[in-house]
Amino acid sequence: MIVRDQNDTLKLLFSWRGTILPKVLPPLGLVMLISAIVGGIEYIDLYRFPEIPLVGFTLIGVVLSIFLGFKNTACYDRWWEARKLWGMLIANARHFDRDCRILPQGRRERVVQHVIVFANVLRDRLRHQTVSPDALHQTSGLSQQALTQLYQQNNAPQYTLSLIQWELMLALKEGEISDIIYTQMNAHVTELSLVQTGCDRIATTPLPFAYSVLLNRTVYFFCFLLPFSLGSVLGLATPLLVGILAYTFLGLDALSTEIEEPFGTQSNDLPLDSMVRTIEIELLGTLAKPTPPPIQAQDHNLL
Repeated sequence: MIVRDQNDTLKLLFSWRGTILPKVLPPLGLVMLISAIVGGIEYIDLYRFPEIPLVGFTLIGVVLSIFLGFKNTACYDRWWEARKLWGMLIANARHFDRDCRILPQGRRERVVQHVIVFANVLRDRLRHQTVSPDALHQTSGLSQQALTQLYQQNNAPQYTLSLIQWELMLALKEGEISDIIYTQMNAHVTELSLVQTGCDRIATTPLPFAYSVLLNRTVYFFCFLLPFSLGSVLGLATPLLVGILAYTFLGLDALSTEIEEPFGTQSNDLPLDSMVRTIEIELLGTLAKPTPPPIQAQDHNLL
């Protein structure tokens, strides 16, 4: 996720990193090149291209704007829901830290370790990656045998939650907590399970493919035919106006596609590494154990 001071208008105007311009620059450049050729030919009266009525383009532009707005709203809702789910994960990790203080020290440490592991394996599941076992061993304190068994599971986050619940059930059975405290702490396990379910739903259910393809093709069709409609009217100024319109339509289409999958590592995706590190620092700090350094943004990009 791009982290940048938005008070400096001039820097924002000329910023490159994290914007959608690098992705749309090739088709945008091609559209402006066609516009320059068409506008120049029309200006010197070398050839008159068949005029495409502006009324038709106006209607297409209005309809296209409505559907692009709908797609961007749907994709942003997915991005924002994912952020709220990870905010819920951080909140429940803090709840666990407070409520676990009633447990004996050894059991409390195991529960906190499992919460840290849950955050790590959920991130890895969503990003289709596997964190280094050595790194997870250092932050969570789990043994190599436990980590090996963890990585053998098809659903590592759910397996980790079952270990947390097992620790709470043993605490209840051995009289370390009452049934009321158990119910209260088990509610956090349920909340974490709901977080995983929500993240899995977003990760495995993209927008309908046919809708995305139809909108993408219409955007390109509109942008590449636009010079032939405006060339006879604008002449040499055709590339400027067409470039602005094409940048807007192509940019909105590309931006919605990027934020549709919020768990990746692109510039506008959620900083899952940073949020996992926040959980590690806070929970390990309460156990009086060494904490890893916070993750810093690299070139304004926070992973």
